[in-house]
Amino acid sequence: MKIAITGATGQLGQLVIQALLKRVPADKIIALIRNKNKAADLAAQGIELRHFDYDAPETLVSALEGIDKLLLISANEIGRRLPQHQAVIQAAQTARVPYIAYTSLLRADTNPLGLAQEHRDTEALIQASGLNYTLLRNNWYSENYLAGLEQYIASGKLLSAAKNGQISSASRADYAEAAAAVLTSAGHEQKIYELAGSESFSKADLAAFITQVSGQPVEYLEIGGAALAQGLTAAGLPEGLVNLITEADIETANGVMFSDSKDLEQLIGHKTISIQSQIKSLVHSANIASL
Repeated sequence: MKIAITGATGQLGQLVIQALLKRVPADKIIALIRNKNKAADLAAQGIELRHFDYDAPETLVSALEGIDKLLLISANEIGRRLPQHQAVIQAAQTARVPYIAYTSLLRADTNPLGLAQEHRDTEALIQASGLNYTLLRNNWYSENYLAGLEQYIASGKLLSAAKNGQISSASRADYAEAAAAVLTSAGHEQKIYELAGSESFSKADLAAFITQVSGQPVEYLEIGGAALAQGLTAAGLPEGLVNLITEADIETANGVMFSDSKDLEQLIGHKTISIQSQIKSLVHSANIASL
């Protein structure tokens, strides 16, 4: 059996491959990549590299020859994902790949976030493709909430428009383990999994966790969406990212990031990594508390 992973040098892709290596030999894994120079470590582990560029459809079919299972990790260019995903799905059909798994978005069929539309459309293409499939509807990554950790500690403030909205995020490592489990076991065809963390927290909880771990007081401050967007813009973030973060925060208050689904726990066989544990690792490894 040959398992191919798109975006294999990305943050999630690399973790999926490491999770797969615990389950199958390296010669069963194919890393589909744009730039081989970024994949020397994968080649050193005995993983076959194949050139794969979403924007160059002529590279796709040959790269998928002989593949039994394909994991399509959603592309990272919002607004361009659908044609890129469509090219991959069509190539999989042409290459007669029998099975595809796709990393989608939590409750993609009803999710109000603007970025959900590309996921909905991709899911529809997959379901109409004739391929066996599994839809892995990932909630937000916990890492998204920790990207500003140093700034929160340095300023003593965590600004948000999320109110008391609950967040059921999980680590990339948990989502990667779930993908590896699905790709290496039977019975997942035509299944849709709603993947979310075992525990939920609010932004106020997050500020309290950071305070507890770092020893530095971090205050949660509720602000409106417009003020949040203004602050993010002033910090130098591009407009598209500002809009994404602001919308996600506002919709968090409406429950979009909460889920009580245990699909992720069941796939990986244990509770997900808590965000408190991730904060501890980041604070201690970077000595952030000394700021």
